[in-house]
Amino acid sequence: MKISGARTEPFAAIRKRALARAGAQVSVREAQSPDSAAFLGLSEADLTPQVQEALTTLMTEIDDLRSEVSRLKLRLNEAQQQADQDVLTPVLNRRAFLREMKRVAAFAQRYGSPASVVFFDLDGFKNVNDRFGHAAGDAALQAVAGRLLANVRESDVVGRMGGDEFAVLLAQADKETALSKAASLAAAVQDTPVEFGEWSAPLHISWGVREIEPGTDPEIALAEADAAMFVRKRKQA
Repeated sequence: MKISGARTEPFAAIRKRALARAGAQVSVREAQSPDSAAFLGLSEADLTPQVQEALTTLMTEIDDLRSEVSRLKLRLNEAQQQADQDVLTPVLNRRAFLREMKRVAAFAQRYGSPASVVFFDLDGFKNVNDRFGHAAGDAALQAVAGRLLANVRESDVVGRMGGDEFAVLLAQADKETALSKAASLAAAVQDTPVEFGEWSAPLHISWGVREIEPGTDPEIALAEADAAMFVRKRKQA
């Protein structure tokens, strides 16, 4: 990414150029005191009005450079956030969620810290789209994401895996803890019907849990949580 007007010159070159404009000679001796003149390698004899003006110009250029770097960092952070977020809901997309799973798996392997992933799937979601339209379906997905986010800790991670599938990464949670939390999250999603215009309907959701153990591959863990969800769904059918 290129920022218009960004400077690539080293500091020493900027300093020398600014001082040269004022006709000053730069001392190359090592600084002997903490004041700004000594820091820049200038003797008292160098500090003529022209040199002082050049130093002011130099400091302004440095401030401009710092401001440009700060703007660049902000734009990079914004681009990263946009790349990580799901296009429809306020949660992570699959790529970013798997990256977080890798981080948690590495932490678990190093420190033996428990963690689990819960896989969620909306039941009968296709019927919502077919009967009420995709706008109603989008409203349902956004409602699910919002309710999941509202009922997890800051240390937990929520992501949309695609379509009507979501996942929650639970830090410091073994399988038994994750099973209990998954049930409460499902209840939070299902307790209140989704409303869109004149349409209102309850949501039904299935879930499965997989504990993340040391050495667990995130893709495999997510697939096994998905498989556990499918088994649970078949038993409840």
